[in-house]
Amino acid sequence: MSLLGNAIPPSQTARYLRTLPAIRERCTRVHQLAQEGKLQYFDYHPEKELDVAKFCVDIIKRNYGDDFSKISVKPHGRWRHLDSGVERVAPMIEKWSKEANPPDVKEQARRTIDLFVVSVLLDAGAGNVWKYTEADTGLTFNRSEGLGVASVHMFESGLFSSIPDQPYQVDAAGLENVTTEKTVTAMQVSESNPMVGIEGRASLLINLSKALKSSPEFFGSDGRPGNLIDFLERESKVEGDTRVVPISALWQALVDGLNPIWPSRLSLGGVALGDVWPCPVLKASIANPQQGDDLVPFHKLTGWLTYSLVEVLEKNLKWKIYGMEDMTGLPEYRNGGLLVDFGVLTLKPDALPKDPKSGLPHAVPSHPAIVEWRAMTVIELDRIADLIRSQLGVNAANLTLAQILESATWTGGREIAKIKRPETGGPPIEIESDGTVF
Repeated sequence: MSLLGNAIPPSQTARYLRTLPAIRERCTRVHQLAQEGKLQYFDYHPEKELDVAKFCVDIIKRNYGDDFSKISVKPHGRWRHLDSGVERVAPMIEKWSKEANPPDVKEQARRTIDLFVVSVLLDAGAGNVWKYTEADTGLTFNRSEGLGVASVHMFESGLFSSIPDQPYQVDAAGLENVTTEKTVTAMQVSESNPMVGIEGRASLLINLSKALKSSPEFFGSDGRPGNLIDFLERESKVEGDTRVVPISALWQALVDGLNPIWPSRLSLGGVALGDVWPCPVLKASIANPQQGDDLVPFHKLTGWLTYSLVEVLEKNLKWKIYGMEDMTGLPEYRNGGLLVDFGVLTLKPDALPKDPKSGLPHAVPSHPAIVEWRAMTVIELDRIADLIRSQLGVNAANLTLAQILESATWTGGREIAKIKRPETGGPPIEIESDGTVF
């Protein structure tokens, strides 16, 4: 969608910036500037992409051999984190089947979606210190795995349900009772076990209650995330024995239906934009920029949630989701850190201040350097995915972007971080997270 030379209303631009294709299109503009050496904060070294691809291929071969079907069984999604250490999701579903009035397949999927939605919303960076110890197994987890395991037990305890004898549910009335104090207790947060952004995390859950109530067309009269199934069924078609759902319908429900949960940041034409940020070099590259021309959308948590729910819809309901090629890689610190640690992207001298304790550059999510980093990450994931496929001799149908994110780049970002920063395993650029973006 070109905005040059056209008097496009800001509200129309805002709607565009909340679509899936806008993410790749705007990030491509930033990437083109990088190829011209015009980024403000980073230098781009495309010759280093081969090093990243080789590192990722080695990880794939180490973990999967040549059997890529193993990756397809477990694509990139929240399910992986919920099952950290031991399986939790499938045993929970099995337990439901043994209830006095067992739920049908659709209700099982509704409950699973309920869990995944709150779990993903809780999955923003927790910092380098916090950990969660599971009572049943004695296992200890941190970061995304810790947040995932904690969310399972919060769900099982009925923290998000308004029905005392039905804990396995998330609904608007139940979420109204969530407080920062309850979240702190459930996540084992204390002075000796601090978590970054705990208030923002609790606030998201409280705001989720308002969002669920305000969008009955997506979430039903009782305000359950799992009621998305009914909306998607109306937007779908049946081909043979298979229900086929467009990814655009799921994306619309999540972007529009969950919009009220995000903190007030940028708005355009009266539309709150969410995870969308100004990129000054983009504006500087346009002769006569219009309002919104400098904005780059990411919608990282929405993308993470979309990948996660697609797995539920395909595995639990046997539905087919089409249009997945519009999905992008996730612009977060593991995928982005992989690029910085291998030198594909290098910060320009004194581009960011250094943290006095870690000695690492740091910034808030809205900083233009972070916007450039995230935009480059989206396009670089596409490029590196192609290199990985080329080295393995497969095509995109046999090794999807979701599979590469799970098996290679996200894992690779974590592994190289642990090699380079063994004390923390944190990213090469520290993000001052508020618990709502990363």
